[in-house]
Amino acid sequence: MRCILLAVATIRLDIEYDGSGFSGWARQPGLRTVQGELETALATVLGGADVDLIVAGRTDAGVHALGQVASFSLDSRPPADLARAVNSVGPDDVTVTAATIAADGFDARRDATSRSYLYRVLAARTPSPFERGRALWWPHPLERSALDACASALVGSHDFTAFTPTQTDHVRFDRQIFRAEWLWGQAHIPARGGGGLSISDSPGPHRSQEMGVLMITADAFMRNMVRVLVGTMLDVASGRRTLAEFETLLKGAPRPAAGDTAPPHGLYLESVSYE
Repeated sequence: MRCILLAVATIRLDIEYDGSGFSGWARQPGLRTVQGELETALATVLGGADVDLIVAGRTDAGVHALGQVASFSLDSRPPADLARAVNSVGPDDVTVTAATIAADGFDARRDATSRSYLYRVLAARTPSPFERGRALWWPHPLERSALDACASALVGSHDFTAFTPTQTDHVRFDRQIFRAEWLWGQAHIPARGGGGLSISDSPGPHRSQEMGVLMITADAFMRNMVRVLVGTMLDVASGRRTLAEFETLLKGAPRPAAGDTAPPHGLYLESVSYE
């Protein structure tokens, strides 16, 4: 009897999604998830093939992604324009921006060398309907230099036990932070009849609002890590705790010692890096 070997292709998907309507990335019975929607769309395009996506970083309910990466194996070559085909049958709040054949054995999670997230904070007296579900509205006093000092303290290797739920599957709590900084700009919302939404430093008939964005890159992240970091940083920036207290948390303090978990809608998986 001859053994027929099937060629196996490893496919890389680059993905972006609005997390508002999803119960996170991971497939869950009875719930709408990004993985579930994508695997259903892929099965439709690939003639019923059983697809099991490996993802670079699982996102929680309500968290968005600008540069998520997933991979899967296929016993044949994919259609020439797999991304377009998947997008044509999938939902409109998730998009495959690229589908490519990767190197044999490519694993989106295991091969990732770093992940980058961003968290958006709208510092303004009044909320913006344009940023609803896209940024955390923060109408309270905010000391930007305190946020900068907290971000600087993050760079390096630390024990982030205080910044992930007490009940966890994590067994290692040390993480290497390569970059952490707050960027600020003016989000200009047009006055009535003023045209489309824009971001600019130029004066005009706008209601000016400050948008702060935490940019953070690490070798890996734990569940809720960025959101708890943001909630605790805002405590420091509001005078409710000191920078020294924040720095102490990075030495393995228990979860109750840190601040509240910031809401998910301000968080975005920005990108994933590979060798």
